Amino acid sequence: MALNRGFVYTEQIDGPTAGERVLDHLSRCHRHSSLEGWRRRLESGEIFLDGVVIEDNVPLKPGQELAWHRPPWEEPEVPLDYAVLHLDRDLLVVAKPSGLPTLPGGGFLDHTLLARVRRAFPEATPAHRLGRATSGIVVFARSAMARSRLSEAMRRREVVKVYRALASGVPARNHLTMETRIGPVFHPTLGTVHAASPEGKTAISRVRLLERRRDCALLEVEIETGRPHQIRIHLAAAGHPLVGDPLYATGGGIREEGVGLPGDSGYRLHAERVRLGHPATGALVCFWCPPPPELRLISEG
Repeated sequence: MALNRGFVYTEQIDGPTAGERVLDHLSRCHRHSSLEGWRRRLESGEIFLDGVVIEDNVPLKPGQELAWHRPPWEEPEVPLDYAVLHLDRDLLVVAKPSGLPTLPGGGFLDHTLLARVRRAFPEATPAHRLGRATSGIVVFARSAMARSRLSEAMRRREVVKVYRALASGVPARNHLTMETRIGPVFHPTLGTVHAASPEGKTAISRVRLLERRRDCALLEVEIETGRPHQIRIHLAAAGHPLVGDPLYATGGGIREEGVGLPGDSGYRLHAERVRLGHPATGALVCFWCPPPPELRLISEG
């Protein structure tokens, strides 16, 4: 397997962090690696401060730039193909497969939808993102004008996004509106992840029951807001976590035992439809991506 090109992770040191030593800061803020793991990187010359490699566990000062120059690595194997659903001078709409991350992170750089798309469309910028295991529609802007107008449309909640989900159990009602707030909560490996939180931000999901099954239900979910992992959290908060979700438990919090990571797969979620005003013309356009077999109605075959 070929190595990627490596990556430089940077952060700016702020007032509250000032005075903390480099290794203490890295192990506290970036819990994917242990203190000893960061120490080995420091000794290998991978840690830079203000552009200069450092060898000692020095205290940090406000305004400094701390960087980890990660050497090239082999990325996990994931599906790399995507399908173009629509293309014009301002918009690119693609279908992402389940398993392919949208953006770099969590050990992925070249094996991401962004990297794959930019091989053919280097100007493309995603207007939103999908979770790694979520399949379906991702909209990209191809011009500065489209980027600006799509961002504004998202902020004004003018972009309609509709998903299909396979949830555990069967809801008692055919329609449900969820407004559980979503914000950061403690995670033993990552420090924090998004989950149900009274101190979180407003989030609105509208759920419709499509089909009752033996011990689960096929649902349609329209999200009015776009908080991280919103559908997974809201359905869990409603008592119906996605079938196979390794992270979120009933109630919308994270599992207490065997807690997973946000990018772990196992659940079934698909971005089926997106409706928006075209950034160039304002005309209403709707894009559709057929759901995978397990998220189809019996009548759809």
